[in-house]
Amino acid sequence: MTKKHIFTSFNGKASTFLGGGFLLLSIVLVAIQWGIDSVVPEQLMINVPRVSNWNFMESHRAYLYLHIFTFVSVFSLSFDKNVHYYKKWSFLWLPTLLVGGFFFGWDVVITAREVWGFNHDYVTGLFFLGLPMEEWLFFFTIPFACVFIYECLNFYIKRDLLKRVEPFITPTLIFVFLSIGLFFFWHQYTATTFLLAGGVLGGHYYLTDGRYRSRFYQAYLVSWIPFMLVNGVLTGGYTEQPIVQYNPEEYLGIRITSVPLDDSVYNFLLLLLIISGYERLKVGRW
Repeated sequence: MTKKHIFTSFNGKASTFLGGGFLLLSIVLVAIQWGIDSVVPEQLMINVPRVSNWNFMESHRAYLYLHIFTFVSVFSLSFDKNVHYYKKWSFLWLPTLLVGGFFFGWDVVITAREVWGFNHDYVTGLFFLGLPMEEWLFFFTIPFACVFIYECLNFYIKRDLLKRVEPFITPTLIFVFLSIGLFFFWHQYTATTFLLAGGVLGGHYYLTDGRYRSRFYQAYLVSWIPFMLVNGVLTGGYTEQPIVQYNPEEYLGIRITSVPLDDSVYNFLLLLLIISGYERLKVGRW
């Protein structure tokens, strides 16, 4: 074996060790946090900052309306002659199912623990495992729309704008996510979300070739705008009361309009996992 092969093999083992270490560390810390943290029940917030009042959303179909608008808009544009998003749907179903399954379970448990809850005045009333039907749809509709944005940006913006700074962005985000998760260890939503985001991104940084990571950041930043609008409705920015209500003891306490900052990191984690699986199936490698 040549020196070059020895060096390459050593680097590969070190990267695997570091990537696996980040993932394992985040999972262990979350398990510890969930094991020792006790959530105070009946603390869900109703009074939140409001942006405007959309009277047409004062309905038990409000959450469903968000899904219909999001899905129909993206579906109708999926047959664009340039992007051909409909031809790539087959790569999206399995990651959506697997990642969605993990988030379903997380959502069921965290709702049962009253870290957050749902306002029955804004949902149709069909519940399964404590979650309204609309919440289950969230993990299909949002990835479907955000991957569409990802594909459109990849097609229409040929230059990878963040490629040069990605090697600096990723380690910074890993450090920030893990630091906030540890500093706010007793806030269950914050600790879980930030620690998992830091651990998954750390694993992604060391275990994959990172060829699409800068493109993911670009799509995430663009999708954050419609995400803030949709989540703004969910969190009470445009309705009399929030559709999704949070326990103030379990999140960071910082809101952008009515949207908790934690939600942006939650969405980051969801989309990173979805797009990673999507790219793996589409290209055949990480």
